[in-house]
Amino acid sequence: MEKSKKPKKTSLLRRFRHNKPALFAGVLLIIILTMILFAPIFTNFGPAKSDLANRLTGPTLEASKAVGVTQPHILGTDQLGRDIYTRLLYGGRVSLNVGFTVATIGGILGVILGMLAGYFGGWTDMIIMRMVDVWASSPTLLIALTFVMILGPGQKNLIFALLINSWTLFCRMARSQVLVIRSSAMVESGHAIGASTNRILFKHIMPNIISPMVTTYILELAHFINAEANLSFLGFGVQPPDTSWGLMIGEGRKYLTQAPWIVIFPGLLIATTVLCLNLIGNWIRDEFDPLAVKL
Repeated sequence: MEKSKKPKKTSLLRRFRHNKPALFAGVLLIIILTMILFAPIFTNFGPAKSDLANRLTGPTLEASKAVGVTQPHILGTDQLGRDIYTRLLYGGRVSLNVGFTVATIGGILGVILGMLAGYFGGWTDMIIMRMVDVWASSPTLLIALTFVMILGPGQKNLIFALLINSWTLFCRMARSQVLVIRSSAMVESGHAIGASTNRILFKHIMPNIISPMVTTYILELAHFINAEANLSFLGFGVQPPDTSWGLMIGEGRKYLTQAPWIVIFPGLLIATTVLCLNLIGNWIRDEFDPLAVKL
């Protein structure tokens, strides 16, 4: 059995290496995540440390004049003299934290509810899917914006607001997969030997829906990172002294003509991260979807 597994792993890795867009996206995403997670190693500035003498300084390779700092402002400074490069790294922690938290909690809740709806059917299915229809009938940003306006801005309230309907897509995807697997010989044999509902759901059904759920998770992660940026840009998300990529764009839009780098660099990082996640998610979908056409 071990020999039969090795070729599959090698073949999968080889296919990933041969898919240039996915490979490039994966490498770039690893670099971005590494720099964000280990930000203190890559910068000597503090994200909130201001230096009004160097405000609105353009990207430069000359060492900073700040006492005890020899690092240049390679991406320039903002209106308060804060280092853009440093704020991108620390702001990325907040942006990714919001995205990962919402996608993870929403994914777990949605998959569980979707499995229950697809497996039991009847009233259980009807109640859960009516809830999905209600919450999914309005755009995520509109619902999140409404709740943030009621609760007030801030990172915790933003996460809660995005969680409101973050589970709906996962629920629909899980339900559709379970409806197909429920009538399979594998599940019917489990019923025949008297297996418990929990065993059938988590031992026989869940392993067979992981691939589409992983794809959905990655694509939704990109969606929620983008949603955080939009709400923070509007002033309803992350608030100072914390920072995020969206907040940096929101704060810098007043200086767009005078210091465009304040907006350009966080915008590029948002676009790059979302694009990388989408490329990887699309590759996983094409790789594991049995109906995908391999060209």
